[in-house]
Amino acid sequence: MTGRSSDTNVDRLFLDRWSPRAFDGSRLSAEDRDALFEAARWAPSAFNAQPWRLLYAEQGDADWDRFVGLLLPANQAWAGNSSLLIVFVSETTFKDSPSHSHSFDTGAAWMSLALQAEKLGLRAHGMAGVDFDAARRELGVPDGFRIDAAAAVGRQADPSVLPEKYREREKPSDRKALDQIAFAGNFAG
Repeated sequence: MTGRSSDTNVDRLFLDRWSPRAFDGSRLSAEDRDALFEAARWAPSAFNAQPWRLLYAEQGDADWDRFVGLLLPANQAWAGNSSLLIVFVSETTFKDSPSHSHSFDTGAAWMSLALQAEKLGLRAHGMAGVDFDAARRELGVPDGFRIDAAAAVGRQADPSVLPEKYREREKPSDRKALDQIAFAGNFAG
């Protein structure tokens, strides 16, 4: 329980999910890892195109340091203690035409994975702090695919494992009010 609240009847899962930086570095079971990917697999997508690809490394495997090195230094400082690093990639075309929704659909896969993590007692933290050019080269991402973001997944640890500058921020953040994000009719924001 995060202490977050809502004036609506939104499921507690959405309030309790948040993105910590403090992870304990323990390995995930193959069963838990595969459940995360299975949740992403079942995300909705336009025309059922499923444009997402999930490239990953697990704590302690041969690719781990390489994946950590693709993050910007601010994220390397804490994400190296996670259990799983994932780079979300989306195919930018569908049936030889530009896809307008590839990143939207890949975001649905990310949210599905993040909610599955929560259900498993894990935490997931999405990141845009990636060296996208280096990631494209290093991971062999071909033209026609966009690197959208990365995510760190693992078991939450005490904030004391973090560099000091991150410890104070290690708490769930609030959200904008509904009237700042949802508008009947025309754009008003």
